[in-house]
Amino acid sequence: MFPSVDAIVNLAVLSASFVAITSLERFIRNRQKKLPPGPVPLPLLGNILSVDTKEPWLTYAKWATTYGDLVFVQLLGQEIVVINSQHVAEALMDKRSRIYSDKPTIATLDPFGWSVIFAFTGYGDEWRLCRRLFHQTFRPNSALKFRPMQIQRAREMIVNLIDDPQQYHSHFATFSSSVAMSVTYGYQTSPHDDPLVRIAENALALGLPVVTTERAILLKTFPFLLKLPDWCLGSSIKREAQASTNHMTEMVEVPFQYTQQHMAENLVFGQFSMVAENLQRMEKQDQTSRPSFEGALKKAATSAIAGSYETTTSVLMAFALAMVSYPYVQKRAQAEIDSVVGRDRLPTFEDRASLPYVESVIRETLRWQPVVPLVPRATSSDDIYEGHFIPKGMTVMYNIWSISRDAKRYPDASTFIPERFMNADGALTDDDPADYIFGLGRRRCPGRYAADASVWSAIVTMLATVEFSPAKDDQGKVIEFAPQFTTGLTHSVTVFACSILPRSHVHPGLVDALRMGE
Repeated sequence: MFPSVDAIVNLAVLSASFVAITSLERFIRNRQKKLPPGPVPLPLLGNILSVDTKEPWLTYAKWATTYGDLVFVQLLGQEIVVINSQHVAEALMDKRSRIYSDKPTIATLDPFGWSVIFAFTGYGDEWRLCRRLFHQTFRPNSALKFRPMQIQRAREMIVNLIDDPQQYHSHFATFSSSVAMSVTYGYQTSPHDDPLVRIAENALALGLPVVTTERAILLKTFPFLLKLPDWCLGSSIKREAQASTNHMTEMVEVPFQYTQQHMAENLVFGQFSMVAENLQRMEKQDQTSRPSFEGALKKAATSAIAGSYETTTSVLMAFALAMVSYPYVQKRAQAEIDSVVGRDRLPTFEDRASLPYVESVIRETLRWQPVVPLVPRATSSDDIYEGHFIPKGMTVMYNIWSISRDAKRYPDASTFIPERFMNADGALTDDDPADYIFGLGRRRCPGRYAADASVWSAIVTMLATVEFSPAKDDQGKVIEFAPQFTTGLTHSVTVFACSILPRSHVHPGLVDALRMGE
């Protein structure tokens, strides 16, 4: 694991001369330009000791109450501007997207094998090619064709939940991955313990905690950590980096080779997948352009799997926690489904417009536990916003967590209240967290339409067929627990004890029909 704060301090002292020069340069520049306000930094260390590096969004949101919507932070030699409001984020990332569409250099990306995720690629020709390949598959009109498959996968997930409810996280992950694997590689996952899903899980478990700006600052400041001998303090980073790289390489190559093999054997005829279609296009290109095209295709495909697995699974985990913690919400949503859909069939996308409370539940799930609380950007040129200077190359953090906890917009923000998205007439309001949850500007999540459909199909099908409740011990007493969350690039509920049972009208015959895909 990364060294402790004490180790960071010791390393900082050893490199004092370097940091002192950097600090002097920054001081001179700061005297000349008015940067946004922020907490007073310590010499050499900046604000590193004041930031929760595991959940930095919490610290940044707290500082917003003192310093405002733009906060300037110094972490060792790294300077960061944090955006804490949707208004400012839209003003910069949407209206000035030409300046705010680059990505900061994250020192852990290459050593940990994460440069294959195009979301981290700098703004340029390679990023545009990856984005175009991704967009061709996941743009709104194209995403519509996935809906029957998403509904079918959601129903398969229900069978797994009923058969083995204790492994609910695994079933959520299988659902999330099965949709992405089908669309991206033409691969059909197995219901349990799928080898390709396991490859993705292993890679993401190692990389997600460390590919953040706050964690990467240590490696940026002290790059020699990757060259320490195995017996030396801090050498664990080198071993973890190699393990992560190996897993990421496997995640890139194995499913890609699966599609190539099945194309060679003519086993994908008539079956849509992003990789297969683009490999066919690549065969028509000249030899010189093929390597860059294949590299971009691998990045786009790997990004689709990583993004779908982590985000969709995390949203479903948050939904499960909400249903256990707020049973009245579950009952009201189920009552709406029963009144609109009935109990003789399962919901389909044609029912979505008639289920506003279910829609509000999904909106509140996205807001209540945002999966990616911080989104990093970098400026490609100098900028001035409301008198504050934001220099070229500055890391800019878009704090989604802070927006989701805006007390004026969302009173009692830590409580799960779907009704906040409905007016007095029971209709949905114009406030949709998807407008900020999926990012802003040119780098807004290109897979958001497919992700939205996956989340809706999974949640509405679960509400129609199963019921979440607190787990009980052998004496019938509720097992109390305090929710725990993963840290790093994403914020996700970890597995907790709960009971998942079929609703009273879900009889064995219906489960058998679902199992057979009827």
